[in-house]
Amino acid sequence: MSRKKKSLPVIEGVEIIDAGAEGKSIARVNDMVVFVTQAVPGDQVDLQITRKKSSFMEGYPVKIHRESSDRVEAFCAYFGVCGGCKWQNMSYAAQLKYKQKQVLDHLTRIGHLDLPEIEPIVEAPETQYYRNKLEFTFSDRKWLTESNADNAGDLDMRGLGFHIPGRFDKIVDIDHCYLQAEPSNSIRNAAKKFALENQYDFQNLKFHKGLLRNIIIRTTSTAETMVVVVFGRDEPEPISRMMDHLASQFPDITSLQYIVNTKVNDSIHDLEVHLWKGREYIEEQMEGLRFKIGVKSFYQTNAEQAYRLYDLAREYADFKGDEVVYDLYTGTGTIANFIAKSVRKVVGVEYVPEAIEDAKENSRINGVDNVFFFAGDMKDVLTNDFIRTHGKPDVIITDPPRSGMHPDVVKTILDASPQKVVYISCNPATQARDLQLMDEHYVVERVRPVDMFPHTHHVENIVLLTKRK
Repeated sequence: MSRKKKSLPVIEGVEIIDAGAEGKSIARVNDMVVFVTQAVPGDQVDLQITRKKSSFMEGYPVKIHRESSDRVEAFCAYFGVCGGCKWQNMSYAAQLKYKQKQVLDHLTRIGHLDLPEIEPIVEAPETQYYRNKLEFTFSDRKWLTESNADNAGDLDMRGLGFHIPGRFDKIVDIDHCYLQAEPSNSIRNAAKKFALENQYDFQNLKFHKGLLRNIIIRTTSTAETMVVVVFGRDEPEPISRMMDHLASQFPDITSLQYIVNTKVNDSIHDLEVHLWKGREYIEEQMEGLRFKIGVKSFYQTNAEQAYRLYDLAREYADFKGDEVVYDLYTGTGTIANFIAKSVRKVVGVEYVPEAIEDAKENSRINGVDNVFFFAGDMKDVLTNDFIRTHGKPDVIITDPPRSGMHPDVVKTILDASPQKVVYISCNPATQARDLQLMDEHYVVERVRPVDMFPHTHHVENIVLLTKRK
């Protein structure tokens, strides 16, 4: 006989006391931490507990007795259902406060670092329509809201949007997204409308079947647009009709391309890209430099804040003109090319070979001849022999992925002993861990968070390290 599942309680009159990880807020009940969704610090609520473990609980508000002074009305119809923009119900000033606090907490509690006063977070000038890239998923099993669940049998279950958190097989069907400016919403809705009217089969995310898989839309500050449709089968006739429709409806698309992906996973880096109309790339500009962005290229998704971040890195490095600089995790060489005119030589290292080819092309089109790029796993490429061959760095700029730097990379940096290290991170927790490993040899001189992603808990952080005397 199966054991009956124990029902979880509603706890009344709980004070939300802080912002936590992954966009959740924090409460305490009988000295136990409770992670709460859709609540704002300062709220007093009744909590429905959804998960109870020995050291923590999770829940969501079922009634708000007192609203926080930091609570605002969410502007998006999908708030609380879609997995993005989880801080949308919190004032932007409060978001900045908690992001700054997050950086301080990680650097002190994880890194145990002696810090200067942290400089004020660089706020985003635009808190809506700030992304230049979004990827949407076609699905034959869209998520049903409470308002339409009773009529599920009468609904067309095909949709185009974002994955539901924790549900790989469901998507929330999006009509208007506030993350990316036009023509993003118009293109996505036109593709969906055409597909529905012409009875295209949408992907079944559980069994990986269906003609339509994804649509990727990239835009630039120079008003260029890239659209990439990913199909699950190579069927020329319906592919041609969809691509022709988008081309005719949106004649200003700069780059219209498609990919056929018959794999189980959504990765496209090993797949052929087919150009349908226009160029194979779009171009972004930054301080007079041109950067070519292809289908598989990485470029910061908030271009305006990326410029502020790179400008801050250059300010922290305080170049005099004769430095050898290593740009680790260089990606498509944006930082390397950005600082090239300020230094004698830049050495860029990146894991993805295609990104290095983009980086070299970006140097070529901008007439930059003092940057040298190398592809390979950072811990294998960046060795003492490599440094002896290419020159001892005066400054290292490092911008690793969320996982931070491999311990071997940290050791090689310490062996190279540059005068300065500028560490850019999208994850202050792993940044704090790495800085602690360097603390014996380097002192933290400056710290400044940068808000790249408003209405989320994510924050970039930049730290200047200088050699201890």
